[in-house]
Amino acid sequence: MKFLDQAKIYLRSGDGGDGVVAFRREKYIEFGGPDGGNGGKGGDIVFEAVDNLNTLIDFRYTQHFRAPKGGNGAGSDRTGAGASDVVIKVPVGTQILDDDRETLLADLDAPGKRITLLRGGDGGFGNAHYKTSTNRAPRRATKGFPGEERWVWLRLKLIADAGLVGLPNAGKSTFLSVVSAARPKIADYPFTTLHPQLGVVRLSASEEFVIADIPGLIEGAHEGAGLGDRFLGHVERCAVLLHLVDGAAGDVVSAWRTVREELTAYGGGLADKPEIIGLNKADAMTPREASARRTALQKASGRPVFLLSGATGQGVPEVLRALQSAITAARQEQAA
Repeated sequence: MKFLDQAKIYLRSGDGGDGVVAFRREKYIEFGGPDGGNGGKGGDIVFEAVDNLNTLIDFRYTQHFRAPKGGNGAGSDRTGAGASDVVIKVPVGTQILDDDRETLLADLDAPGKRITLLRGGDGGFGNAHYKTSTNRAPRRATKGFPGEERWVWLRLKLIADAGLVGLPNAGKSTFLSVVSAARPKIADYPFTTLHPQLGVVRLSASEEFVIADIPGLIEGAHEGAGLGDRFLGHVERCAVLLHLVDGAAGDVVSAWRTVREELTAYGGGLADKPEIIGLNKADAMTPREASARRTALQKASGRPVFLLSGATGQGVPEVLRALQSAITAARQEQAA
């Protein structure tokens, strides 16, 4: 299935049904008079987050959603039928933005969460509604109230506990394939990953977390270089970032700083998230090179650096345990 994380759609809720003018004229019935019923309510536009979706690709082919009109009133004081709502199912983590792409209208960040974005119009009144002691035979009825309409943007931000960031070819896809059942594309050229990938890491029967791999960042990504920073939104919700640095590339400090600068330029609080640094591809370095580059990276970042190899599994358990500890602390803080 093709991955799509942004879509623009048109929405219109249903108009209310019309009220009617009607009179009761039956032989041998003593009390006649106006008995026109009211119109029914128009359908609402409702969004619901569901678990079994992970892309917005359906909205590329269906971009217009219109709720039905409420039923008209009828004689014998019968109210028109209310129209059914249009329920639009979206993946968990979908944000609904106004047409300006900046104003947040709703954030569906939990399974089963629902939001009525547009309300259907109320039904109009029939002439029975206007009957008074002085106006015994009104010939007045009102049309149903119109529904609402607007264009909105849907933006998907995947729900993950940990996010993988780094330069292209840092070994993120290999790491994801080793620690989870995900099978991302792996090759020896940059930008192998073209869209985010999710994997579930299970450390024990009671410990598991979701990790997200996004396409690699390069210098100037916040200005659109490479694949740009459009996929960074998928790690905004993460509790911790795992920053993988290619140890075999040489200048590990420059590589680390490049990604950090892009995270800061993007904003969204990414630069302030807890960061675990992994010096990857230990199997492609001599022990002396690994030690020197690890020391330089620790000095530049001011935090511990894990030495690992996604290809051989060296140091991977320690990194996963550090990620689990950071995620557990974040969950406890959120619950408190």
